[in-house]
Amino acid sequence: MNTNNIKSIRPAMLIGFLISVAMMATAFFFQYVLYLEPCPLCSVQRLVVIAFGVVFLIGFIQGPQGWGRRIYGLLLTLISIAGLVIAGRHTWLQHLPKDKVPECGPGLDFWMKNLPTNDVIQKIFEGSGECADVVWSFLGLSIPEWSLIAFVFFLAYSLKLLFLGR
Repeated sequence: MNTNNIKSIRPAMLIGFLISVAMMATAFFFQYVLYLEPCPLCSVQRLVVIAFGVVFLIGFIQGPQGWGRRIYGLLLTLISIAGLVIAGRHTWLQHLPKDKVPECGPGLDFWMKNLPTNDVIQKIFEGSGECADVVWSFLGLSIPEWSLIAFVFFLAYSLKLLFLGR
């Protein structure tokens, strides 16, 4: 196969990496400048963004061709779906009526130190009262809603990469 005519994927991988870095910088700005402590679901969404950043950076360095691009597409699709599920759950919690919101628990640090991993994962996805609080919004959208939008765009790109290889 003649690879001279195949457009490099590196610029798109670099852009994905830079978007991931910008998302994490924004999260740290919210935490350390605006003093908005992340809830358990926010923390997991950060892990998803970090996973995106790592995959995009490795893809940028490697510059995959052929099936390699589709493998990156699959990895990014799986990460996108995880992000969509987590941000979707978080958004759902924020839109629950007040009487349906789960009670606040002791927090992620306590869970990590005192509970088995399976219980921690279950409690994170159940969410807590703090996950339902909207502590910041822009244009009427909360942080998890903005994350949901970003994950939709990541999913669209990853599916393009998976099925078209470009």
